[in-house]
Amino acid sequence: MSERVVVLGAGYAGCVAVQTLERELDDADVIWISDTDYHLVLHEVHRVVSDPTVRGKITIPVDAIKSDRTEFVRGRVSGLDVEARRVELADGDSVEYDYVLVALGSNTAFYGIPGMADRAHTVKSLDDALGIHEAVRDAGEAASRKEPARVVVGGGGLSGIQTAGEIAELRDHEGLPITITLVEALEEIMPRADPPVQRRIRRMLESRDVEVFTDDPITEVGPDEVYFDERSSLPYDVLVWAGGITGREALADTPVENDHRRLNTDATFRTSDERVFAVGDAAMVGLEGDPAPPTAQAAWDAAPVAATNVVRTIEGRPLERWTYQDKGTLISVGEDALTCELLYLPVGTLGGLPAVFLKKLVAARWIATVTSWRRGLAAWDAL
Repeated sequence: MSERVVVLGAGYAGCVAVQTLERELDDADVIWISDTDYHLVLHEVHRVVSDPTVRGKITIPVDAIKSDRTEFVRGRVSGLDVEARRVELADGDSVEYDYVLVALGSNTAFYGIPGMADRAHTVKSLDDALGIHEAVRDAGEAASRKEPARVVVGGGGLSGIQTAGEIAELRDHEGLPITITLVEALEEIMPRADPPVQRRIRRMLESRDVEVFTDDPITEVGPDEVYFDERSSLPYDVLVWAGGITGREALADTPVENDHRRLNTDATFRTSDERVFAVGDAAMVGLEGDPAPPTAQAAWDAAPVAATNVVRTIEGRPLERWTYQDKGTLISVGEDALTCELLYLPVGTLGGLPAVFLKKLVAARWIATVTSWRRGLAAWDAL
């Protein structure tokens, strides 16, 4: 009887894992479960905020990624019964497994800030980006030069910065009367970056007329104001929150060892349950030093090792250990871009057209990796 290997999630890790299993498993049933029947190029979803037509270029149907031998099940995972070896779905159905690779991604973390979950837009899905576009445009159209609409973006990491940049792009393209403020609780935006990079990104934002507030956390969100620990409250018409991540609700009751619903693994991606593996944002991967960051590049790089280790477990072979190497950061602020510490580049930072080109190239390469270069290059103008 063939083993049943189930992959949960159609993000970066899920796509690569399915394709790796298809290559390396000769005698096994691969089942892929996701609540969408497409893969979203999430690190480019902020583009939809300024231009919704981009959606067709950054959503890839699962049938363009998987082979015919893999069964796809569209459904929202609601639980993982490790004793029965069963994935539970929200519609009441379930899928049995011999091994499961959890690549469900993450949810937005609200850190218990009162009012935030109820009143803020998030940036975790295509619908999120479309919702921000509509809310910003509607607010701008209802405003005037004397009383502009006020947009506040919470979270000064990569997602918050890029979203603020796209809101500025939308404002400028459509001539909307809007003020944009990016707020970050820590001392500076892009907290893990070097100070020269932080300063350069801040200048990029300010050149697009995005005000930046740092070093003061949001403590509460009211119906039309954001409250801080020290600063005076900030009024808003549209609030976007990109302040962090936590695990999916589907894993809330799992007995597998986890940290805020992100499954704990070692560098082999095997969890405390020998038949459950986890990768991408769904995993807290214990490495030497800090855990692997919850980034697209880390998920992309880790997924082949995680899937191969499922195969090795089935075949009774020793597991591989993953070593993470940061390949650098690519960040866009509207139509401008900046690269930071890119692997193999002799310069620390690079801006302007070369940075824009590299950011497009990485996104096109990802699409080509899971489909074809023809599809990747077709998306170039939208990226």
